[in-house]
Amino acid sequence: MRAFIVNGYGKKEKLQLTELPEPALKENEVLVQIYSAGVNLLDSLIRNGDFKLFLPYKPPFINGHDMAGVVTKVGAKVSRFKIGDEVYSRVGDHRIGTFAEYIAVDEDDLALKPKNLTMDEAGSIPLVGLTAWQALAEIGNVKKDQKVFIQAGSGGVGTFAIQLAKHLGAYVATTTSAANKDWVKKLGADLVIDYKTQDFETLLKDYDLVIHSNRDTKIFDKSFRILKAGGQLISLVGPPTPEFAAEIGLPWYLKLVTKLLSSGAKKKAKKANATFRFLFMRAEGNQLSKITALIEAGVIKPVIDKLFAFEQTNDALAYVESGRAKGKVVIKVK
Repeated sequence: MRAFIVNGYGKKEKLQLTELPEPALKENEVLVQIYSAGVNLLDSLIRNGDFKLFLPYKPPFINGHDMAGVVTKVGAKVSRFKIGDEVYSRVGDHRIGTFAEYIAVDEDDLALKPKNLTMDEAGSIPLVGLTAWQALAEIGNVKKDQKVFIQAGSGGVGTFAIQLAKHLGAYVATTTSAANKDWVKKLGADLVIDYKTQDFETLLKDYDLVIHSNRDTKIFDKSFRILKAGGQLISLVGPPTPEFAAEIGLPWYLKLVTKLLSSGAKKKAKKANATFRFLFMRAEGNQLSKITALIEAGVIKPVIDKLFAFEQTNDALAYVESGRAKGKVVIKVK
């Protein structure tokens, strides 16, 4: 099979297109022929080596986290999927590799593809869908009439999170450029702030939840100041916390590292009488099945900016890194 591999960590490194054997299958795994692969900033960060302390992939390895495709083989103990099923997944950490023609996926990380979506649309969903679900429904526990601030509303996570937050009954504020204002409102945002000309801190107060996705420390500090007492800030960009380290089973010395890295954020949260969580979303087939149901009911629609051919995988990554994408970027593998 053809696959794009990371030969060495680094921002200037290009993924290399190569020929590899089809993956061997374990008894609890499903072999999927990939039709479409979503592209995420996480793929660039993995290639850059930003997460190698916590996710130590040893080059060469196949990059890519999101996919939609068709089951071609099933392991001996697989019970929920059969050959010919159309499926999608944000594959598990340490098992990535969706920038390829085939992948072996743990059946627990897999869900049936929404019937009303194309493969390209389905391939765009898993990582951003699960990120939004885990932030809003699982950790945030968003209730009707709560106020939620979702940063970067026109991005991959933002476009999905706005729709999910509205479905959960929240009042949603978001940031984007003036050019995207009407478009983001159509997704369901109640208040749209032009980040170039407006300061969200002067417009928002007493918010229950902030979904934080900007590495600027000033934005981070302001985000705490708009929360009400007892509010939550869930960050998608860090710093990582000891709770995160425990969740993914890191050794004690890395737990200590995360304690040092997150001490400033925890102090800011305490000062604001709020809580701080770092979310590094996990693969979760059952949650993805719930997302499938919402999509099939017409509650949430995928937003795709651009499709790239498989051979243009490096161009797709560069486009995601540019920060210009409105919604998701997808690679057409088949």
